[in-house]
Amino acid sequence: MSHTFIIIDDTQDDVTKTQAIAERFRNLSFLASATTYDDGVNLILEHQPHLVFLEIDPSDKKSHLSLSLINELYRYLPVVPKIIVTTSKKDLAYDALQYEVVDYLLKPLNINDFRKAVLKFDRAIKSDLPHMEVKNPAATYEVLDEAETLKVEMADVDVNDIEVKITPITLEKPTVVQQEKALIICVKSYGDYRYIDSEDVLYFEADNNSTDIHLNNGEMITAFKTLKHFETVLPPAQFLRIHNSYIISINQVSRIHTGNTVCYIKNSTTKLPFSKSYKENVDLIISRIAAGNYLEI
Repeated sequence: MSHTFIIIDDTQDDVTKTQAIAERFRNLSFLASATTYDDGVNLILEHQPHLVFLEIDPSDKKSHLSLSLINELYRYLPVVPKIIVTTSKKDLAYDALQYEVVDYLLKPLNINDFRKAVLKFDRAIKSDLPHMEVKNPAATYEVLDEAETLKVEMADVDVNDIEVKITPITLEKPTVVQQEKALIICVKSYGDYRYIDSEDVLYFEADNNSTDIHLNNGEMITAFKTLKHFETVLPPAQFLRIHNSYIISINQVSRIHTGNTVCYIKNSTTKLPFSKSYKENVDLIISRIAAGNYLEI
């Protein structure tokens, strides 16, 4: 199966180099390229490719290329293309992973790293494909009639002279797809194992060298790990840091007031401040909520 791709890079020479390497893979088909933020967004919305190679730290700052382009796509597309970042600096790798990009490739591009990124993309695409539902498969047969157009009077035909060929069709065993279980967070202390369903967590709050975990039942559990530790191990698809003191559960956000720089927690009066240094994460929360079953009035 051929997958279409678009290249967004402020340098035309880099566009050409990326295209040349990508076209060595038979399953990739080039559509177009853009050198600015606006042109890139419009090109993706027009063609809706499977994959985008994106520069996020351009040498030409007027191109405005950045990770915020991914946020913009969530506003319009029910399914956002897979993103592979291609850039010359390592500094933004962690930020890029928060946006769930497929891979982060450093320029000049290396064919071996590129191949690994394409394989990751293939795996990500396959994991998104819906699985066929098979209901109670039984033996199925195909009856072959070699004289389909011949009309006969059944009264004139001796049934013993009719030859019926029955060819059994072998059905593959149905694929059983198990839903992914919710993450269980284990807080361990001196032989005490405390298991917490991540879906019950409202937010994490820094407390010097420990972290307070606030749950939806009003309970608070203290873990003797720093908030920085939790930021590195928690799945960014579920939890994002919004402040030096807070990591919030995306699914527990009921309101975001960008003017007052505050996030509100569902079914409570709790509101958490967010800081400018984590504004991109707040924008990402807004985009992910908008990408779901969503109606904006």
